[in-house]
Amino acid sequence: MDLTPEQIQRILSKYKFRDVAVEELEKIYRIYPGMKPSTGTYTFSDSTQKDLLKLTGTLPVQYEGRSYNFPIQLWLLDSFPFTPPICHMKPTSNMVIREGKHVDANGRIHLPGLHNWDHPKSSVVGLLNEMVTKFQEDPPLSSKTTTDNKDPHELLAFVSNFRISDGGISHHGQPINKVSVIGGSYVTVVQTNVDLYRGIIPNLARLSPSAVMLIASQPVDIMAHVAWRQSGLPPTHVIGAGCNLDSERLSHVMDINLNTHKPAWVIGELSDNKIAVMSNSGLNSNAPPEIAQGSSSTKPLLDRAFEIMKNRGQRSWSVGLSIADITNSVLTDKRKVHSVSTLAQGWGGIAVEVFLSLPCIMGVNGSTRLAGVSLGQEEDSKLRNSVTSLSNLMAQLRI
Repeated sequence: MDLTPEQIQRILSKYKFRDVAVEELEKIYRIYPGMKPSTGTYTFSDSTQKDLLKLTGTLPVQYEGRSYNFPIQLWLLDSFPFTPPICHMKPTSNMVIREGKHVDANGRIHLPGLHNWDHPKSSVVGLLNEMVTKFQEDPPLSSKTTTDNKDPHELLAFVSNFRISDGGISHHGQPINKVSVIGGSYVTVVQTNVDLYRGIIPNLARLSPSAVMLIASQPVDIMAHVAWRQSGLPPTHVIGAGCNLDSERLSHVMDINLNTHKPAWVIGELSDNKIAVMSNSGLNSNAPPEIAQGSSSTKPLLDRAFEIMKNRGQRSWSVGLSIADITNSVLTDKRKVHSVSTLAQGWGGIAVEVFLSLPCIMGVNGSTRLAGVSLGQEEDSKLRNSVTSLSNLMAQLRI
């Protein structure tokens, strides 16, 4: 690893543990020689800037029998290696970020190894190995398709074209509730979001006690739970965007590709543990919406639909449209079923206080959950694992 250029030496001289940092950089080069050092100015979330070392290169990942090189960039803070690097995906012009459990919409990488960093047990080599493992399970990038080149103003046009009829302006003589959308791009540390919400949510609830709060910050199940606790509002008035987007995509695949003509929803935690359920009634049925009991006939269909959904392109503008769709259902009292993150306690035998995505009828009075059903053994196990992990995380937060 060439650390001789003057700029690199100048920046290295400012590092608190220069000699240890150099040793770490040499170890990285021996295992990942494609990671090249350079210098740059990093802008933090509070707009402050600092000149830092960065490593840029590609990460070799095997997925479904094919090899991919994912471009990444690691910024090394001046207290490195005793603090973890700031890690980003750096997609090329023909790539799009697939937002998921380990990568957010801005390309910021989130891994257990980063949150539990403890040098010398932790190292960049170990972190890169963890990335390879996680990205093999859930690739963070996909090829850009023609649909990704749509005019970004489509979202604004979609929202601006919303029209609320006279029947939707009031409900039983009362003014329609507000929908307050709470979101953010800072998802690095959950506690940071919690602390930020503490200065927003209580005041918002006080000023708009009839509002329906729609949470978009990640991790959405945790942040919706936090917002509900901090707001003092009824649980029907605090929801997270949750699995609504995945549900809309699932229903589209079921209808267009598999010819089922029945709504379907993705429920559970917004993670690898999410599961799919199907409606008893058709898309145009007037019957009250119900979740179909899991059976040998529905599971193969839902599994196939999940497979088709993979690698369907970027989520960034789709997320905005999904949030706009939920907002429209509330403002117009549409009574449409959305899979949103809501208080799940009491649903399907869930005994603890936890927020998960469940099918809910959304209208002017907030959310109304559909009745719980018995799930298959595999699906029930995933749901229970999510309940446990979310409960454990909530217990560690200072709300």
